[in-house]
Amino acid sequence: MKHLITIAACSLLLHACAQNTPETKKPERKLPQLPKVETSYKLEDFLKENPQLDKDVEAIFNSLDDTAIVAQLIMPAVGRLGQTTATINKHIENRQIGGVLMLNGTKDEFTKWIKSFEEKNKTLGNPGFLYSADAEPSLVNRKITGSQPVKKANELKSVEEVEQTASTIAADLKAIGINYNFAPVVDMSPNKTVGFRSFGAVPANIIPWSNAFIQQTQKEGIIATAKHFPGHGLVSGDTHKSLQVIDGELKEIQNYPKLIEDGVLSIMIGHLAVDNNPKYNTNGLPATLSSVIITDLLRTEMGFKGLVVTDAMNMGGVTSVQDSDVKAIEAGVDILLMPLDAAKAHSAILKKYRSDAAFKAKVDAAAKRIIRMKLCVGAIKP
Repeated sequence: MKHLITIAACSLLLHACAQNTPETKKPERKLPQLPKVETSYKLEDFLKENPQLDKDVEAIFNSLDDTAIVAQLIMPAVGRLGQTTATINKHIENRQIGGVLMLNGTKDEFTKWIKSFEEKNKTLGNPGFLYSADAEPSLVNRKITGSQPVKKANELKSVEEVEQTASTIAADLKAIGINYNFAPVVDMSPNKTVGFRSFGAVPANIIPWSNAFIQQTQKEGIIATAKHFPGHGLVSGDTHKSLQVIDGELKEIQNYPKLIEDGVLSIMIGHLAVDNNPKYNTNGLPATLSSVIITDLLRTEMGFKGLVVTDAMNMGGVTSVQDSDVKAIEAGVDILLMPLDAAKAHSAILKKYRSDAAFKAKVDAAAKRIIRMKLCVGAIKP
């Protein structure tokens, strides 16, 4: 009997010990730590020689693993016709994106979302994001409900009005937390899809007025973007629906040299094929996937050193091409805008990054340009 009691007592004691033993914890994922940046930069520093900025870019880049490096190049959209905030948050947690386009929503929504996304980035040790918008004079009041009313681009009457409009838009963007404007449109006017969005009602105004908008926007601390390279104004159709073709001479590239010379920091590539042009033929592909247009023409011949961003990769002008996300990076773009599936795009680019040295070099160069821009626009702060 005593033996049975002893066994029972031991059993109870073992059970009690088991109850008081803490559970074995899973090892927590070590969060990355970005190097401390001591210097505050301005947008104008991006194109200047600056050894300290070079050093900070390298330090931040070297602190990132390949997953985070590839993420810098991917920018999905949030809002109506974009992704849900839940999807964006998942991408942030998985370190698959480096920025977000605020597509269609209210000023208050965008402000709240950006604050939330940045809090999550800080918690996870991610570099801050580039937040973009299609805040063109002709679209901003539709894209950002609650923004200050401005005239459409083709209704403006003077360069002074252009500068004031740029300042008004920039004030709204800064209040929201948006640091990157996909404007102005520098296409010619004939195309009905983009024509009313440019300053081309008077052709002589396109370059000086676009330049005024760019300079004022960047003076206000917002990255400006000239689009849609190599020119959407003289084609007849809509790249949202299908690939459009520039037949022969690239007449609209004349709009870009002055803008590049004066420091525009971003250029968007349109889904425009080039045919019957011996030097710049894209062989049936959109310019967004053509190294002849992006690397040879824009980078090498025209000397552009800023960010090259695709037009939305979910548009009809590019979606029919297999592996378009990887091909765009191969062609020389820095930012992949609105891929059909950001997670799949990240996975495909990362896979090639790990197996192809030449491709890796292109991704690394793009990521460093993006990090440099993030430092200059204040997305990565001291």
